[in-house]
This record gives sequence, C-alpha cells and structure tokens, in this order.
Amino acid sequence: MLAELLPQQAFALLLIFVRLGTALMLLPGFGESYISPRVRLLLALTLTVVIQPVLPPVLPALPDNPTALLLLIFGEAFIGFFLGSVGRLMMAALSIGGMMIATVTGLANALTNDPTAAQQGSIAGSFLTMLALLIILVLDLHHVLLRGLIESYTIFVPGQPLLVGDISQMITRVVSKAFLLGFQLASPFVAVALIFNLGLGLLSRLMPQMQVFFIAIPLQIVIGLGILLIALPAMIGWFITGFEDVMLPFAGLR
Repeated sequence: MLAELLPQQAFALLLIFVRLGTALMLLPGFGESYISPRVRLLLALTLTVVIQPVLPPVLPALPDNPTALLLLIFGEAFIGFFLGSVGRLMMAALSIGGMMIATVTGLANALTNDPTAAQQGSIAGSFLTMLALLIILVLDLHHVLLRGLIESYTIFVPGQPLLVGDISQMITRVVSKAFLLGFQLASPFVAVALIFNLGLGLLSRLMPQMQVFFIAIPLQIVIGLGILLIALPAMIGWFITGFEDVMLPFAGLR
C-alpha cells in the first residue's frame, strides 16, 4: 500500500531531504537565525535533488508499514540533528571565550544581541562569532560542511541501527573541545587580568586613599581592547585550526 502512495524515488528524496534539512537548520553559515527557514529548506531541497542520483546504493527499500517509515524518518532527522549540532557546538566556543573576555575586561554587563545564537550575549562573543563566521565562508569551509553531510551516508547508513554510543562519545568530545577552545581564546586576557588585579590589590594596600575602583574599570577596558587588537589574528587562526580538526574528519579529508 505504501508503494502505491509513495514511489521509491520520492521515498529516496524524502529520506535525503530529512537529513539535509535538519542539518542545515543548525550548521554554521546555513542555520543562522537571520536566514529565512524557507531559504534553508530550499537549499536543502536543491542539494537533495543534486545528490540523490549518487546515493541509491545506500538507501533502503520502502518499508511495508507506516510505523517502520516513521522510525526511518526519525533516524534520519536524528542523524541530521547530530551533524548540525557538532558545527554549532564548535561555534559556541567563541561565545564561551567572548564571555570570559567580557568578564575580565569589565564588559560583562554590556550585553548585546547575538544574531548567531538568537539571544543576548557579550559584545566580545558576538564580535568573534561574526568574524569567525566570515572567515569560514571566505576559506570555503562551508563546502567542507556540505561534503561532510554527503560523506555521512558512508558512516550512518539509512536504515541501519543508530550508533548511539559513538554519537554520545563524539558529542562529549566536541563539548569538551569547545570549552577548552573557548578558554584558550580568552587565556591572554585572563593572564593579563590576573596580573592587573594583583597590581591593583598591591596599590590599594600601599595607597588606601586612592579610589582604585574608578581607576581600574577604564583601564580594564582600554587594556582589554589593546590585547584584542594585538591577539585577534592569532585567536581567529587558532579557532579555525580547532574547527578544522573537528570538521575535516567528517568530510573524509583527514
């Protein structure tokens, strides 16, 4: 009965579209909140039509009952969600590092709208995220993300049992990598802030009558901006290196 309602070719397009559409809702550069969902779905549909002719050998046959079909669609959506989440978690390293930078430079209370996260975030985190996203597009790393989606069919074969254990371990590694990368990006600011605060503490002991608070806040901001000016190329380069270390294996390039 299902074969009459859903031909095999339409079934193949549906399976591919579910995985690609779910992933493109989250992948950096494609799943941003300021990009219309219709545009993302149209891109997913276009990619589905393009890659469908080369994927039939790995696609399963049409199930005999609706329950099996729903389970198959759910599995494809879960895999797409996993693939998109990996890229989104790596971008979260910039928000983590930006919040650390804002905390030690006295800008933590100046929150602004983060267009990539669709919520309020630190000024430093929003700036780093937008800059890193621009570099990803300039370096054509978004092509690596798309290739990773296609190569995922060799690892996560449709209709096969989900590798829940491997997926859980991968998510754990990516989350730990994101936190480590965020701290590494903010480490110059943390080191300078530690020395700066130690100096202020010593100054307040030597000169109790000095209003250290009114001196510290402007100096924190100026010093933080100076460090950002000097260290920004190295910070972005380090993030791109970490991003490639995680995403290139998905595309079969490492």
